[in-house]
Amino acid sequence: MFGYLQVQKSELLVREFEAYKAVYCGLCKQMGKDYSFLTRFSLSYDCAYYAMLLMSFHRSCSGFIDRRCTFNPLKKCRFALTESDSYGKAAAFSVISAYFKLKDDISDSRLFKRIMYRMILPFFSHWRKKAAKKYADIDNLISQMMDLQYEAEHNLECSVDRAAHPTAFLLGNIFSLEAKDETDRRVLYEFGYQLGRWIYLIDAADDVVQDKKSGNYNPFIDSNGKIAKVDYIAAVLNQSLARAYDAYNLIDLTDFKGILDNMILKGFPTVQNKITDKLYTEVKNE
Repeated sequence: MFGYLQVQKSELLVREFEAYKAVYCGLCKQMGKDYSFLTRFSLSYDCAYYAMLLMSFHRSCSGFIDRRCTFNPLKKCRFALTESDSYGKAAAFSVISAYFKLKDDISDSRLFKRIMYRMILPFFSHWRKKAAKKYADIDNLISQMMDLQYEAEHNLECSVDRAAHPTAFLLGNIFSLEAKDETDRRVLYEFGYQLGRWIYLIDAADDVVQDKKSGNYNPFIDSNGKIAKVDYIAAVLNQSLARAYDAYNLIDLTDFKGILDNMILKGFPTVQNKITDKLYTEVKNE
């Protein structure tokens, strides 16, 4: 995951922001417990969002507890408690994703970074295998996504839609695993698909100028090396976010709904606007 699923802090109530941090800290604690304290460095806002979404969908938050921070014992933290396996799934998702990201980085990085990543990979390989034993569905879907992404990005005629499909496919299927019936499955798949599509494309938009300089693949760079118009990039992103919101409104959420509403209505658009505003400055459109 990429870290784009953020709250708009200034628009949250104080208690809501404290609850948001409590979920983040709860997931951090779970990752250390299930795997290693080192895996906490792979924790992202996106995986915290996944945990919070699951807890809200399953109505499983059972309260909060104050304890010493498991990462920094000198600091006190509030931890959100849950009666479901939301933290376990989010921790596994984070570890498995980090493993495949490392493998991808090894093939794309320069010598020094490649050596460093190869040194770290055996640890994440071990943690990934441990996660896959309990959450085989998540591991299989992430593995499929990586294969689809490789095929798409090595296709000379790959379109923006095809490039974004693997990440969209992954989140669509990951979210639909939680469905209680066919209606839930369709709604959760659509929400996950559109959100995954947005995440892939917002990351591509964020990196497009750097990718042009380095020669890396980017769906917003054509075969002649020209970056797409920023208005087009913004329109593509708006389409995915709007369709994700339409599906989101059909999901029955309870716990943390105010925070989740804040994120899709204000947090995600704010992240997008920062990136597109930066592009308007960096990219010269004629």
